[in-house]
Amino acid sequence: MRWLSVLGRAIVAFAATNIDDLFVLTFFFAQKNLKRWHVVVGQYLGLAGLITVSLVGYFARLIIPQTRIGLLGLAPIVIGIKKLIDWKRGKENDTDKQTHTASVFTVAAVTFANGGDNIGIYIPLFANGDAPALLITLITFGALIAVWCVVGHHLGNHSTVKRVVDRYSHILVPFVLIGLGIYIILDGR
Repeated sequence: MRWLSVLGRAIVAFAATNIDDLFVLTFFFAQKNLKRWHVVVGQYLGLAGLITVSLVGYFARLIIPQTRIGLLGLAPIVIGIKKLIDWKRGKENDTDKQTHTASVFTVAAVTFANGGDNIGIYIPLFANGDAPALLITLITFGALIAVWCVVGHHLGNHSTVKRVVDRYSHILVPFVLIGLGIYIILDGR
């Protein structure tokens, strides 16, 4: 019965810290230039990075001030500014030339940067459990990332969402990323 308690905590912690990722995933899945696997691999890499930092952060939490975590918001701001500059220069149609690595990296970087709250929750969650509890939590997180990707893909392929993103993504993407970065920085204060 103890494993059910651990499973419940893991589900609640993941859902609470990643509900905002559904919006981001929906947005990524709705874009024509990103292949489905770019988004899925990027999401797994970004959350794997957050989990790794949380595991390391458990031991280094006295060294890294909480206010520094908010600086992760600079990553989506930089990506958004680059996309805005490319759009202004008329390079928004060059997205087909974008490498697979860059697409995966963009999703991973945004996922990671958006995860300051994940780190703040995961460190004490991991600290309050033993090895079996940590294993159950990590397996649960891995399964829930897949669920998040399925839901984000479904929402991103809704005809209305797809139509809006197809028409305005070259304008929306930079501002969504910059706004997300500002939110992350302000939330980390």
